[in-house]
Amino acid sequence: KDDQVGGLLMYGVPNMKLDKNTIKRRVLIMEEEGVKFITNASVGENVDIHDIVERFDAVVISIGAGNPRDLNIPGRNLNGIHFALPFLTHATKFLMGTQQSIPDVYLAKEKNVIVIGGGDTGTDCTSTSLRQGCKTLVNFELTPQPPIPTEKGNKQWPERANIFRVDYGHEEIATKFGSDPRSYCISSKEFVGDENGNVTAIKTVEVEWKRADGRWIMNEVAGTEKVWPCDMALLAMGYLGPVQKIAQQLNLKMDARSNIEAVSGNYQSSLPKVFAAGDCRRGQSLVVWAIKEGRGVAEEVNQFLQKQ
Repeated sequence: KDDQVGGLLMYGVPNMKLDKNTIKRRVLIMEEEGVKFITNASVGENVDIHDIVERFDAVVISIGAGNPRDLNIPGRNLNGIHFALPFLTHATKFLMGTQQSIPDVYLAKEKNVIVIGGGDTGTDCTSTSLRQGCKTLVNFELTPQPPIPTEKGNKQWPERANIFRVDYGHEEIATKFGSDPRSYCISSKEFVGDENGNVTAIKTVEVEWKRADGRWIMNEVAGTEKVWPCDMALLAMGYLGPVQKIAQQLNLKMDARSNIEAVSGNYQSSLPKVFAAGDCRRGQSLVVWAIKEGRGVAEEVNQFLQKQ
């Protein structure tokens, strides 16, 4: 649907983290092998999905998990509050020369920036804001700070160790401003704006986590309310599954997490000739899983076509 091939790797991952020549090289190899890429094709909007299913013997849906988790608190409609992906996309398009400038509403220069949500996307937002010249930057995380490792090895193996990690964005912010940008156990309560409808601050409260009956319970801590200056808020709180328009138009069966239901191993959806792979099938994850599922669904489609 974009003007460049590559999906999130092209526009959702900043240039300093992934050189776009790496993607372009792979795309060129695929084109030489006979793959035809059509850009600016938003299937379900300016391209009819039913026409695609009718014309082709097999269709693979690999649209990712593009439905972002929102923060529905008072003041959410104020100007200057953005989902992470549009912010990162504008920054990357400008650096690649596919757009001449970054719209001011998406530019962090001289602004007090609040990034809400940790993880890789939150880190990418912090480092991009720094490069754009933000005035201050704070990264809210709802959960407690993980423990700092004191011994080598992973005692939680084969699960990923829950330890304090410093990613590239955290290190860069600490170098620039003198401290790690992350503030833990912070719950956002309200955005505050000016008479022009622009966000100017955000109200928060600290929370504490306690385990009861086998699950974690979050409670607000009285007397910890705080108002933070905020000219731009970036929401990086994960995704709630794929954008639904294609699945709805094809009436595909969805699972309990709003992903396209397709059996792991054969990737076939409730419509026999339509397959699903990647984040739209298994939920948001890492690129290594996208690579694995891409290879897997290719083999399953090959076997499916051989039986026709």
